[in-house]
Amino acid sequence: MNAPFNPRGAGLRDPFSAFVCDDATAEMLRPVAIELGWAPEKIQRGGLRTAVQTLAVSASPQILFVDLSESGDPLNDINALAEVCEPGTVVVASGQVNDVRLYRDLVASGIQDYLLKPFSPDQAREAFAHAQLALSGPKVAEAQADRPHCMSAVIGVRGGVGATTIATSIAWLLGENAKRSTALLDLDVHFGTGALNLDLEPGRGLTDAIENPSRIDGLFIERAMVKANEKLAVLSAEAPIHQPLISDGTAFYQLQEEMRAAFECTVVDLPRTMLVQHPHLLHDCNSTVLVTEFTLAAARDAIRILSWLKANAPQSKVLVVANKVVAGTAEVSRKDFETSIERKIDLLIPIDHKLAAQAAKLGKPLAEAGKSAKVGQALADLARQVIRVSDPDADDAPRSKGEQKAKAGSLLDKFGDLKGLIPSKAKKD
Repeated sequence: MNAPFNPRGAGLRDPFSAFVCDDATAEMLRPVAIELGWAPEKIQRGGLRTAVQTLAVSASPQILFVDLSESGDPLNDINALAEVCEPGTVVVASGQVNDVRLYRDLVASGIQDYLLKPFSPDQAREAFAHAQLALSGPKVAEAQADRPHCMSAVIGVRGGVGATTIATSIAWLLGENAKRSTALLDLDVHFGTGALNLDLEPGRGLTDAIENPSRIDGLFIERAMVKANEKLAVLSAEAPIHQPLISDGTAFYQLQEEMRAAFECTVVDLPRTMLVQHPHLLHDCNSTVLVTEFTLAAARDAIRILSWLKANAPQSKVLVVANKVVAGTAEVSRKDFETSIERKIDLLIPIDHKLAAQAAKLGKPLAEAGKSAKVGQALADLARQVIRVSDPDADDAPRSKGEQKAKAGSLLDKFGDLKGLIPSKAKKD
């Protein structure tokens, strides 16, 4: 039912239809349908079996709501519905049975969501919003197997250095510029802002994964992740701060594994506390972006984290990025900072208060809001470096104008060398 949507047939299909078993559900759904621009008369009485009979002789809608309340065998009836639904139809079901096994079986059979009755208009809106995203966004199975997977962790040496801002920008650039399907995993479960930076609702996918690691599979990833655009999907959370979520890290590792299978790139926004608690999360990371600032405290923590990374994740190439740089006003000079950490800074990202405020207001990543600004160019360079770690020959990596000219120059040099060889070879022959 949730096969890839075919836009060529979209004009021949209704955007929405509903088959409900009672008047109360119908009355509740009508204003929601009107808000979304759907015809309220498409909400019909009859339930699942009526839906099967109707769709057997008519075109399937893009989004279908079915009520299972009168179904004696929901799974068999859903399978019957799948036989008459055209590819691309996204199904939202509702029912009165509160059974997690039924829920899992229904999701495994291909439905998008299951709402337990009675449900509220807000729950219906959320379910339909996710259904619309499923239509417009990519299927995560689009990842191409012929290119090596790029997995990068972004870690701030201290709170407030801008690690999440950089993580969302890298993820956006990998999708937008490099044209690779990308997953952004924000592991700050209680205070993460990855979804917020992209003007998205985080959903419950990450908290559900932590509470029930056994549920994590490809289908769970497809349903739980919130799509930001055609190439970028986000898994984040805003768990209640009075609700501690205890995990041995199994769920996080499984999420990474499923994302590796489903996407071409994964960007993990990894809080430094998670780094200490779950070191195995870096085992598959090609690169680690360590975000710092030029302060004494940041220098101290950068030294400690760099030492930890050398001992625990030697396979991951570390890129040290100094963020929010203001010329001439740093607490610690760049030279002294590099002397302290015993290595060079890989990249400087200047501070731009006006651009940062504009990006926040627009709900866009900093890299998108400042494409032509110095900040945007620096972030594009960072995204290019991240890709090159896993795929040194990548031609689709974001490039700066200077690098594009350099590459063109190198090609001309090679061409010139070949021209020089041709007459020599001919003369020799």
